[in-house]
Amino acid sequence: MQREISVLWGEKKVVLRETPRAVTPFGGLSVFIDFLRRIGFSEQVRQETPVHLQSPNAIAAEETFTAFVIPMAAGARRFAHSSMLPADRALQALVGVKRFPTDGTLRNLFKRFTQGMVVGMYEPLWAWQLERLPLRSEGYSLDLDSTVFERYGRQKGRRRVTTRRSPDEPRTIRCWRCWGKRTLCCTAGCEAGTPGPTPGWWSF
Repeated sequence: MQREISVLWGEKKVVLRETPRAVTPFGGLSVFIDFLRRIGFSEQVRQETPVHLQSPNAIAAEETFTAFVIPMAAGARRFAHSSMLPADRALQALVGVKRFPTDGTLRNLFKRFTQGMVVGMYEPLWAWQLERLPLRSEGYSLDLDSTVFERYGRQKGRRRVTTRRSPDEPRTIRCWRCWGKRTLCCTAGCEAGTPGPTPGWWSF
């Protein structure tokens, strides 16, 4: 199909043509995908993934995990944002998979993870990333002061605080900071309303 239309502003003509080729709006991800290939992402994830599906029709767990990483690089904020992947044939060709999982399949994969599986997979992946850093005599600095993880409930490390939004509710604010040597990390908590350097902080 071919159609010629006039532009709204001006006198130019635009020709619209139909193509049987796969088209994707995420062509810029080709740079990120090539980066993952160069660093050996697929081999490392295949080695560390603790979930192994037995069904012959199932998508490999490492490919499903990759289908989780790709939308995150494109700005996805939730599983539902990855629902367009199964229809994007061009992006599937870039990644090298036969088909992408649905957002429900992504959720089901992570439901299989226990705490031990999370630690067993992500600790080696984190160590693998650190090994890629060139050695420096002065070490590295990674400032995460602006990243605050706030949690409610009964998890370890909580403290009961009173605020206008959540009066007398167990609340924990955890701040992570890494500095100096490559693998040195400090975990601390902060009570709401006490952002000063000393009061309200405790380590755990």
